[in-house]
Amino acid sequence: MSLWLFLHFAGFLLWLGGGAASMVAGLTVKGEGVAALVTAARIQAAIQRRIVAPGAGLVIVSGLFLTMKTFGMGNVAPSGWLMVMQVAGLLGAGLTLFVGLPTTTRLARLSPEGQTGPLFQVLRRRVAIVGSAAGALGWLALLAGAMLRGG
Repeated sequence: MSLWLFLHFAGFLLWLGGGAASMVAGLTVKGEGVAALVTAARIQAAIQRRIVAPGAGLVIVSGLFLTMKTFGMGNVAPSGWLMVMQVAGLLGAGLTLFVGLPTTTRLARLSPEGQTGPLFQVLRRRVAIVGSAAGALGWLALLAGAMLRGG
């Protein structure tokens, strides 16, 4: 069970740390030229594909295993903190994997100028909103897990 708990924490580290890195990349180029926007979109897509999405996936897989293991042992009664952790984690990771990742990947293929300019801006805002929501849910899940472990 310790290995699965380690994997769960490692997944959170990748998911939330990568999300923070992606956010900084996006904020750094705000107001910069076209070349910087394109580069930031590509960097964000790479961070999402290589760090954030695997981390979110690891959180889901390890969390499901830990849940089955914990309830299978029969020594834990459901608690409010556990439910908050599970729901917030699943929603946040789901947003990351099923909305954030595809949106960021699509954004990286577009240009902020020309015919795709308006779509680029729409997707850029969507990435920011979804990333913020998923990150907030991830932090809420982490807080609830700490409260659960702390008693």
